[in-house]
Amino acid sequence: MKVFVTGGSGYVGGPTIRALVRNGHQVAALARADNSVSAVEASGAVAVRGALTDTDVLREQASLADAAIHLGMANERTAEVDLAAAQAMQDGLADRGPYVHTGGTWVFGDTDGVADETHPMSPPALTSWRLDNEKQVLANGGRPVIVMPGLVYGNNGGLIQAFYVDPARRDGELPQIGDGSTHWALVHVEDLADLYVRALTAKPRSVFVGVDDQNPTIADVSRALAHATGVPVRAMDLAEATRRMGPIAEAFALDQQLTGAKARRELGWQPRHTDAVAELAL
Repeated sequence: MKVFVTGGSGYVGGPTIRALVRNGHQVAALARADNSVSAVEASGAVAVRGALTDTDVLREQASLADAAIHLGMANERTAEVDLAAAQAMQDGLADRGPYVHTGGTWVFGDTDGVADETHPMSPPALTSWRLDNEKQVLANGGRPVIVMPGLVYGNNGGLIQAFYVDPARRDGELPQIGDGSTHWALVHVEDLADLYVRALTAKPRSVFVGVDDQNPTIADVSRALAHATGVPVRAMDLAEATRRMGPIAEAFALDQQLTGAKARRELGWQPRHTDAVAELAL
């Protein structure tokens, strides 16, 4: 299968391209700058010059492919660019192949126990735009599939690295929002890449939560990260965390327990990284 990928030079994109190639797919990946071209080619894809705002490029590349996976994220006008890119790729693919769109589990808000794809949506302000975009993607026709990753970790990257590990090493303390009793729904980046590959075989209009079902408490995660960085944990309230981290602190403060049972049941997905706390402590 020929697969067109956006965001291929990013944190999730590289592992996803490599997983696609391992499974026998031919991959073309959007690349805006020279370093992005080098990254996607090193992962095994053919680089296509362009940006997420180049909807003519996206439409043309999708028309030449059998499927598309949208992993890219714009830094400005995020909601508008995301939807326009999705619509362009869906137009290019028409009904010929699957279009896999990236959502996120933060849109569920606090889950009050273990939840799945049917849980009501109550997103923090940071991700509220995703709701309308995902509705339009599913309504656009063609063969859309939505993957909703949990908080992605692993390979020394992602939001945990950027907002916890790196600041802890710089400041000499690890931030913890609240008393540590809330939970994070996690997924390793390599397991998530495998889920994207499997989503190409999903029934149209399927939605999958991508999490490993471990749902550790923030206290457990904090202890692991403190061990990895060699600094003490310092609890703080949401107001202070927001001053330090920005609006994303509201999302980190959510209490989320989620299950990826649907993806395991329908796609045969089986996460291989089954002890996130131990891995984060390294």
